[in-house]
Amino acid sequence: MVDLNKPVQYIKGVGPSRAELLNKLGIFTLQDLITYYPRAYEDRSKPKTLWDCEDGEEALIEVVAKSKVVETRMGKRTMQKLMIGDETASAEAVWFNQTYLKSKFSIGQKYRMYGKIDKKYRKIQIVSPVFDEYGYTQNTGRIIPLYPLTYSLSQNVLRKIMENAIKEVYGNLSETLPDGMLKKYKLPAINEATKTIHFPKELKDFELARTRLVFEELLMTQLALLKLKYHDMKAIKGIAFSKEYKIETMIERFPFTLTNAQKRVLQEIERDMESPKMMNRLLQGDVGSGKTAVAMCAAYKAVKSGYQAAIMAPTAILAAQHLENFEKMLTSLGIRCELLISGITKKKKEAILQKLQQGEINILIGTHAVLEDDVAFKNLGLVVTDEQHRFGVRQRDKITKKGQNPDILVMSATPIPRTLALILYGDLDISIIDELPPNRKKIETFAVTKRMQERVDQFIKKQIEEGRQAYIVCPLVEEGEDNTLKSVIELAEKYQKEIFPEYRVAYLHGKMRPKEKDEIMLQFKNHEIDILISTTVIEVGVDVPNSNIMVIEDAQRFGLAQLHQLRGRVGRGEYQSYCILKYEGNGETIRKRMKVMCDTNDGFVISEKDLELRGSGDFFGTMQHGLPEFKIANLFEDMAILKKVQGEAQEILRQDAELKLPENQLLRRVVNQKLEKLGTGTL
Repeated sequence: MVDLNKPVQYIKGVGPSRAELLNKLGIFTLQDLITYYPRAYEDRSKPKTLWDCEDGEEALIEVVAKSKVVETRMGKRTMQKLMIGDETASAEAVWFNQTYLKSKFSIGQKYRMYGKIDKKYRKIQIVSPVFDEYGYTQNTGRIIPLYPLTYSLSQNVLRKIMENAIKEVYGNLSETLPDGMLKKYKLPAINEATKTIHFPKELKDFELARTRLVFEELLMTQLALLKLKYHDMKAIKGIAFSKEYKIETMIERFPFTLTNAQKRVLQEIERDMESPKMMNRLLQGDVGSGKTAVAMCAAYKAVKSGYQAAIMAPTAILAAQHLENFEKMLTSLGIRCELLISGITKKKKEAILQKLQQGEINILIGTHAVLEDDVAFKNLGLVVTDEQHRFGVRQRDKITKKGQNPDILVMSATPIPRTLALILYGDLDISIIDELPPNRKKIETFAVTKRMQERVDQFIKKQIEEGRQAYIVCPLVEEGEDNTLKSVIELAEKYQKEIFPEYRVAYLHGKMRPKEKDEIMLQFKNHEIDILISTTVIEVGVDVPNSNIMVIEDAQRFGLAQLHQLRGRVGRGEYQSYCILKYEGNGETIRKRMKVMCDTNDGFVISEKDLELRGSGDFFGTMQHGLPEFKIANLFEDMAILKKVQGEAQEILRQDAELKLPENQLLRRVVNQKLEKLGTGTL
């Protein structure tokens, strides 16, 4: 049995200094090393003759050295040239600043070389080739894996270390998937898959190995999440809220008509709340789809049934906005709401905590302050968290312990493709509001290059003269982080002094104190600011119905899902709203992404495209969810595997809920490792 937790330093070819470089890549153990998968492969296994090589292609050639290496100096640089040839033609191998090569070649000796061919005017060159003496296969003569790297660690060095690691583990890795599953899906065994993913003999072999490793990674994650959902929830008796107080009563009090999607979601929530099973539901809805009204209805039912509700928002100003909306609708019903944020005085906080413990506060609305140890409820029955990806699994777990298994509703305005949601939120039931209120105007979106700066400024000026307000979002805060990007402070100064001296300009960024940020957002809401220059801290922000322009600088730097979130800050009032995406670069992917934003306002369509164009690694920063990041799976490319895995995971748990059968023992061990990373204990 091999020790996969062995520190990487003690693997042959590593040592202390290389261990430090590997640590920068997140590689600390033998397990980390063998699961550090190649990002691409180069097929250096099939040689071509010099005559058959084409200009510009990367090719493997088998040649004889016809001279010694000649070195010439060009200023501070040196160039090394070697005459080579095969039976079809002669050529020149060229390197730069590789003085050590002078003693590397012997006239008449045969070598394999792989590099870029330059074939012009009957002259053939191979530029900076890697090479082996004929008969050796360190750099050539096979399919070569290419790894994501860090400073001072070359592909050659990492490949050699990886070869040593694979030799150490091959034949000693314990199989994690049951035999029946391997046969059913024609998957290779773990030892073969691990060796082949790094060093495939043929490219088709790599595909099969990858499928097996993706299948396993998704299966383990899905099993861990389903265990959280079914095992724990079934073991926990929840609250059966009263059937006497119907959500319909609250719906009738709204001054507007709820959409059919809102009503459908409320039926699902009411069914959950009235059942003795603990509700654990994700409410997904696009920006402006009316999730707050749904949360209000659920809180109404909880309070009327004799319980308290907690509403958690990611920012103090958003919590204050919720309080305003809740009080407007619920005070006349005798429901008492209160705000708990970190900025309040000690005296006021003590009074709130006392009233909360005595049951005099029905609904507590707050930020992370609600999670503090001294916050105690008399009878907490419902927890609503707004913007789920800012409250991980552990935080949800912490607040539920403040009551006797309260029902949980988590809300997210970041639409996620449903299949992806099943992986990211596998421990939750999912409700989707897939319909916007009928009075919502489409936000007109335009993608422009920096050359249009003057026209954009004129457009902003026209809107402000008509009494509107504008957001301008840029990616970075400080000068010097990236010279090509304007910092928030620098940009604010330019707008105030040069472009819009007659208007009130302010800025906002994440390094400011929470109180300072809240004050500025309040001033913007009260129209004491005309133009707000900001980082993405306004992504989850307060409603400012009068702001109707969103300009996003360097839009190519943001994901589509984030651009859509930012765009959702405008279009909150009666005025036609606009989003202007200023971008740089002419790549096909950039153009496609900008086109998607201009063509649709549908967050679910956008999230599908974001996943397709960027892949799951960048899509969402999976770690925000408390989930381990996927090492090999790509949730867009691997959707077909994911669907098979979901069925298998459910079937395994149906037959063996505790994973105690002999064939599931290794599954159990790996699932427990996942659960430990989620911070939720083990089976």
